[in-house]
Amino acid sequence: MKKRKVTALLLAFAMVLTAVGCGGGNQAASSDEASTGSDDSAAASDEGGDAEASDTTYDKPEFTLKLGHSDTTSNLLHVSLEHFADDVFEKSNGRVKIDLYAAEQLGSNAEMAEMLEMGSLDAMMMPQGQEATYAPKLNALGLPFLFPNYDAVYAVLDGEIGDELVTDLANRNMIQIAYWENGLRQVTNSKTPINAPEDLKGLKIRTPEDSMTLAIFNALGASPSPLAFSELYLALQQGTFDGQENPVSNIHANNFQDVQKYIAITNHKYECKNMIFSLTTWNKLPEEVQTLLTESAKTFGDEHRKAIVNSSDTMLAELEEAGMEVTNPDPAAFQAATASVYDDFYAENDWAEDLVNRMKEVIGSAE
Repeated sequence: MKKRKVTALLLAFAMVLTAVGCGGGNQAASSDEASTGSDDSAAASDEGGDAEASDTTYDKPEFTLKLGHSDTTSNLLHVSLEHFADDVFEKSNGRVKIDLYAAEQLGSNAEMAEMLEMGSLDAMMMPQGQEATYAPKLNALGLPFLFPNYDAVYAVLDGEIGDELVTDLANRNMIQIAYWENGLRQVTNSKTPINAPEDLKGLKIRTPEDSMTLAIFNALGASPSPLAFSELYLALQQGTFDGQENPVSNIHANNFQDVQKYIAITNHKYECKNMIFSLTTWNKLPEEVQTLLTESAKTFGDEHRKAIVNSSDTMLAELEEAGMEVTNPDPAAFQAATASVYDDFYAENDWAEDLVNRMKEVIGSAE
């Protein structure tokens, strides 16, 4: 933890003068590009800041915002982020430019989250497990086998409960402006087909830095431990881990079929990946810019959701064609094996059982 803090502080020092500045173009940025200008640019809400500013064309951006994430540029998330950045640039007539930093160019998810909290990074796509360290109620989304399908997920996230889950972010200098997708998660490994919980016993499974995922795989008898996503392919290739768990879209985008033989469609948990801004940046932006960012983030978050859902079967077929063996285990035994995860979650959080019961009511009405 101390090492990670030092890394984040060094990254923060290098970027602190460029949190919100001016620049040109609207393409994904490399990690050594820096915005010019100063923090005063974000505070200049009086210049062109009224509703009529939409008629103004800007020769160069007034606001340049850095957004980091951990996925590759071929991932569906990055594709929708490019659409989001283009939309914001176009609708602001060049006033707002978003530079995208993919594949952990700015640091790991944990490091980027620390930078948001310190105010030295504008925005990131934060995985659910990382976000739950700041907003603990989000952990409820990752309880094992809670959601039967995506319709049930969206019924929860797009209602009052979805807002409730992220209110604690404000205490850590953050604001979530839209839910994006990560997906229902599956298990891959290089050792054996997974048809029952016993098949996972002793397998070294890489997880994200997410306490709920660790609890699930410990309950299933595996040997889980976290690792930065950018290091995962090599770790699988070298046999440091036997397997990992991710949505089909991430397995496909990162070519895990080259280093993993088996994939089990377990749908063992759901995870979102959300657009989070540092309040240091957000509070300096004019209201109409905040509105534009929020509306566009929701529009292309929905696009990303649909892309994940609609492409899953095709991607799974392509993984199978590439040589992966697909199994579809009966979830009943897995649910029974992970029942203790619910008990522990309720015991650790006095709000948890009421929250989960309310989520189950929404899920039941969506079926």
